[in-house]
Parts: sequence; C-alpha cells; structure tokens
Amino acid sequence: MRGWTAEEMMAVEAARRLHDRTVCFVGIGLPSLAANLARRTHAPGCVLVYESGAIEAKPEALPLSIGDGELAETAVAVVSVPEMFAYWLQGGRIDVGFLGAAQIDRHGNLNSTVIGPYERPAVRLPGGGGAPEVALAARDVFVTLRHSRQAFVERLDFTTSLGERVRVVVTDLGVLEPAGGELTLVATHPGVGVGEVREATGWDLRVADDVRETTPPSAAELAALRALRTRAAA
Repeated sequence: MRGWTAEEMMAVEAARRLHDRTVCFVGIGLPSLAANLARRTHAPGCVLVYESGAIEAKPEALPLSIGDGELAETAVAVVSVPEMFAYWLQGGRIDVGFLGAAQIDRHGNLNSTVIGPYERPAVRLPGGGGAPEVALAARDVFVTLRHSRQAFVERLDFTTSLGERVRVVVTDLGVLEPAGGELTLVATHPGVGVGEVREATGWDLRVADDVRETTPPSAAELAALRALRTRAAA
C-alpha cells in the first residue's frame, strides 16, 4: 500500500520542477503547496511571487488566500496589483507561472470560465482572473489538475488562456509535456498504467515511446509537505 495521496504525488512532482532562484508566480491551493515545498526542500532560493503583490514571500504556513496577511509580513516587498502585472509579469520577470483550470485541450489551452454555452452555461466558473496574462507573459507555464474526461476534452467550452507556453501538465495520473504542438504522456505515477491515462482523456492521447514512472515521494518530501498542510489546518 502506497504511503501518499494522489494530491501529494502531484505536489511533489510539480515541486521537483522548480529550481533555486526560479521566480514563480504562485496561486493558492496546489501551486502554493508545490512552490512552498520546493522552497523548503531542494530549492530554498525559489522566489515566490503572489498575485496580491507580495514579492519573495516566505510563509511559514500555507496562505489561505492571496490576501493572507502572512504573505505581506514575510515578503521582501509588497507592490500594487497593477505594478505586479505591468512591471513583474508583463515585464518578463516571471520564470514559471502556475495555472489550474476546469478544462484543457490537447494543445494546452485552458478553460476556467464556463461549462456549456457561454450565454447559458451549465456551470459558471470563477473566470480568468490573471490567468490569461500569466499564460502569455510567464516564460514557462506549469498546469496542475486532476485527470478525467470532463477535464481533458477534445474541445473547450470556452478558451480562457492560451497554451502556447505550457511546458508541463502534472495530474493525479501522470505527467504530460508538449511535443509537436500536442500534449504527450511522458510519465505515469506509480501504480498507474498508460491505458488508464488514455481512458481518462477525451481525445486520442499521444504517448511517448519511452514513458517513465515518476519517483515516489521521499520521506523528507512527505514530511515537509505534511508539515505545511498541518500548519495550514491549524
């Protein structure tokens, strides 16, 4: 029996892709978990930038929102939201932007706006927020979301963010990277087969010739991850 959850595997795999001094535009939830895990393990110099304007924040506990006071208290500087987008993001100073979504297509385009027709949606989602700007201005975009046919669709109900800068998609089943303009399965998590990933994808998924298995979370990674979550729960 494995000693970690699917969400923990996702966070660990995403964190491993962040390096020391990477300037990372962080969102709340799994992106914040992954970025703070990287900072507490192999990449202590990873620079966390939050949409609220906190630059190089070093929270001791996971922030509950981008307005969490600890972000400002632990940041090197706090700037206005317009300055954050105009000078930092659109100025080309962000190495990695994390995004999530309700839907993704084979080209990495994302939908976080509506499910169903825009005029009469079955579900109205939170919307783009800063995601369209992150998708276009960050040097690389990392996407994290759970893998299902409802999320990995042949055609988006609405295109919120373009996928041209998506470099990796980390899911609860494996890892996809673009090849020839199309997302390609390059790794599966322990215990997950290629067929399972294909079955959970709404298009004919391209698979790399040498699909690898991701390395399970180490004891140190899990301890750091769970400590972050414990402090957040407290």
